[in-house]
Amino acid sequence: MSEKKLAGKVALVTGSARNIGRAIAHHLADDGADIVVNGVSDKDAVDTVVKEIQDKGRNAIGCMFDVTDADAVKAAAKRAKDELGGIDILVVNASARGQVPFLEMTFEQFHDVVDISIDGTFHLAQACIPTMQEKGWGRIVTIGGVSWHVGTPTRVHNLVAKSGISGFTRGLAVEFAKDGITANSVSPGFIDTVRPASAGALPNRPVKAPVERMGTVDEVASMVHYLCLPESAYVNGQIMHVNGGMYLGGS
Repeated sequence: MSEKKLAGKVALVTGSARNIGRAIAHHLADDGADIVVNGVSDKDAVDTVVKEIQDKGRNAIGCMFDVTDADAVKAAAKRAKDELGGIDILVVNASARGQVPFLEMTFEQFHDVVDISIDGTFHLAQACIPTMQEKGWGRIVTIGGVSWHVGTPTRVHNLVAKSGISGFTRGLAVEFAKDGITANSVSPGFIDTVRPASAGALPNRPVKAPVERMGTVDEVASMVHYLCLPESAYVNGQIMHVNGGMYLGGS
């Protein structure tokens, strides 16, 4: 059997108790990575994914924390270092979804969504990058979304959050390339997931994809997996679209 390409690496995947995050955790574990599984409220779901990863023969720990809580993020990074050897791969997947017409949106609703993406990425990157610098190797992958590229009504807060994620990722890509760390973003289209009640109904697609179906979580996870591999070292600061051709632009 060939050696797994991510053997010896440790990945923190936020929001990995279900849907895209869970698929990412499994794809990375299948290629040899140990996993820090994260959730914010459903400990049973986190524990289930931890056991699934352990059943593959990989190490896994569950960390319950809100990505907007700087102290909790630092504590999770320290635990990962103490128990697993430190984070090599950071996948920023946790986000909030919702639909509110803009003129009915409260400032609190706006920030509830934006803060998870922007503040969360800030705290996670600051907690994880120093260990990557020590190792001279790291991969950061953020999860964006097609909505801000094509525009979607009633989701201004989400579009702002995801556009900010893209700029954040490119800033990290430029600043830390010299340390052997790459940063890229994956932008999913309409993906077949279990939507929480807070996300509302699936919004109407303003642009139809040439591939006339919804995407799968495994298709998104496969792109994230590639960006975490050693051979992806020359891919940096990119937005990788997984949307069936819904958006054909270059940024």
